[in-house]
Amino acid sequence: MPNRLPKRAETSAAATATQRAGAPNGERRRPASPGSRRARRTFRLIPTPAVLGAIALIVAGSGAVIVSSSAADAPEVREYTPLANNIPGGVDSAPGTRMQQVEVSRTIQIDRGTLDKQAEIQAEQREKALAELVDLANTTAEELEEQQEQEQERVEANQWVLPVAGYAITATWGQVSSYWSTYHTGIDFAAASGTPIVSVAQGTVTYVGYDGAYGNKTEITLNDGTVIWYAHQTSQTVSVGDEVNPGEQIGYVGATGNVTGPHLHLEVRLPSTDGTDGQDVDPYQAFVEHGVRP
Repeated sequence: MPNRLPKRAETSAAATATQRAGAPNGERRRPASPGSRRARRTFRLIPTPAVLGAIALIVAGSGAVIVSSSAADAPEVREYTPLANNIPGGVDSAPGTRMQQVEVSRTIQIDRGTLDKQAEIQAEQREKALAELVDLANTTAEELEEQQEQEQERVEANQWVLPVAGYAITATWGQVSSYWSTYHTGIDFAAASGTPIVSVAQGTVTYVGYDGAYGNKTEITLNDGTVIWYAHQTSQTVSVGDEVNPGEQIGYVGATGNVTGPHLHLEVRLPSTDGTDGQDVDPYQAFVEHGVRP
């Protein structure tokens, strides 16, 4: 009767034979120990290369690793180069990702350059427009000032003043009396003899002399052709051809000619086109029209 091994020994021998048969190239495997099934399950939880790569990427984002030899030791920081820098194409190596970012960046740069150029052009146009406005304002101001000067000159040229001071009006234009052949053709400023007489406006002396009932008379032709007569003077201080301005003295109040007392007889005559004396008008209204109220 063949000798049989004990049942436990048979099992052990069979396991040994199986291990030898399954090991390639004659490699030997250690006999399984109690709890080997749990050990194999634990071995399967060891990270695979893919997991290691993911961990490396996560660690790469932090830039440093804290290594501690013991709980009592102070943490030591070791700098290292992120693994992503060693990966071809980096973390953006996915197809199309890096190229799309570059194109977007270039598009922004082009747009910004265009905007900068437009802003520069707008700034230049604004400066030019402002300069033109300044020039226009200056020109307008200069023209306005020139117009004001011309207006001032015109006003001064046409400005009238009272011919005497310390006077009393004793006769007005249009009055009828035995003193005059028809009507009174002027306005009378009664004043003390020797009172200075001034030109009422700017003009040129066109007559100086004695004229019958008018006595010593001076005629001044204004710039617009109007002629002013100053009669009954004691004496005259101007000559024919003299240019006079408003307020410039031309003679003195007197009582020469047909008078009842010292006074200035003033007449305003319109321009004449035939060489004769122009038509007399109301001197009072002429003064008022030129801003003077006798």
